[in-house]
Amino acid sequence: QVQLVESGGGLVQAGGSLRLSCAASGRTFSTYDMGWFRQAPGKGREFVAGITRRGESTYYTDSVKGRFTISRDNANNTVYLQMNSLKPEDTAVYYCNTGTIATMSRHVFGSWGRGTQVTVSS
Repeated sequence: QVQLVESGGGLVQAGGSLRLSCAASGRTFSTYDMGWFRQAPGKGREFVAGITRRGESTYYTDSVKGRFTISRDNANNTVYLQMNSLKPEDTAVYYCNTGTIATMSRHVFGSWGRGTQVTVSS
């Protein structure tokens, strides 16, 4: 099973940018579709963005389209989430996980890590 460690979160003003990273262990990283998820205070975890195993297709939840970009570097076992034009409603703990693109919003393969906190001030 792939082990995942998220990083890159922080405190940023509205309109600012952050780049999150998710480092994966193991040789099978490139065989998985990957996703970013987030959980805001008092809310359930939601799908944010997904990318297919070779990076040929990406998917986003409507609220982040045009602002967030998911990418991956299979040579370095890392998936990224570039977040621009951040809004206070983007405040959440962000997680990455493995899955299948078609069902990732409902089911993931791996265990959840600690995530990385993103706080956007108004």
